[in-house]
Amino acid sequence: MQSELNVPVILNAIQKAGNAFKTDFRTIPIPQTNDAFWQEMNRIDQQCLTILKEALTAHFPAIPWHEEEFSYDLQNQPLAIDEYWQCDTMDGAIQYLQHIDGWTINLVLIRQGQPYFAAIYDPMHDELFWAEQGKGAFLNGSPIKPSQKTDLQLMLAVFEYPQGSATQPVLNQKTGQAVTDLLTHVGVLRNYGPHALQLAYVGAGRIDLFYEEGFDTYNWLPGLLIAQEAGADVRTTDGRQWHWGEGSLLVTAPGVADQYLQAQSKTHERV
Repeated sequence: MQSELNVPVILNAIQKAGNAFKTDFRTIPIPQTNDAFWQEMNRIDQQCLTILKEALTAHFPAIPWHEEEFSYDLQNQPLAIDEYWQCDTMDGAIQYLQHIDGWTINLVLIRQGQPYFAAIYDPMHDELFWAEQGKGAFLNGSPIKPSQKTDLQLMLAVFEYPQGSATQPVLNQKTGQAVTDLLTHVGVLRNYGPHALQLAYVGAGRIDLFYEEGFDTYNWLPGLLIAQEAGADVRTTDGRQWHWGEGSLLVTAPGVADQYLQAQSKTHERV
């Protein structure tokens, strides 16, 4: 296990991968069939992994790769190895294929069962978020910190939902109730797309509250470390501290999680 990371090498690799997709953005026809869609998804995965592995394997030959982004059964707990790269080749790939902004290249180093290093690159805005455990979080080299707002009506919240929610009626009901609650208590509610980037935005003070019911660990991991290192609160949607294997996520500016959950609870008591 390598104790020291060559951070510039990792960041350069992620930027190289993202910029390759930026060159091709909006040049490939929007898929019109299921077969065409999955063909493009597989192409994205292979192209991104090839670039990242070629750039990083020489510097980190002993660190294996875990690429099972859609294997939800494996998300309950980290792999039983000391460290590995967890790669979400493109978060927001649907937007990319639909010729819409809002896609990123994400990479996480899992060490001793916890996110140790994470990076998120947004090629369309040339923004690179990254964090290393215990060393803070950064955007293009400058430290970031969450919002200091205290008025829920001034806050921008986002909600997300995991893939496959259409087959889980109870989860859909919980998400619907969550949206109703958010609309009741916060000033503005949005749904943007790339999960990890939105979590990084909480860390940078651009978003005040992120809310998701359901199990979406691999999509969360890069942004979780960045938000946490920036100083954000990382909870479950019922207010507990988030740990790997939890089936919900609430990430907010400091103190906002408790404030929001108290307001939500009072509303439910009146119903």
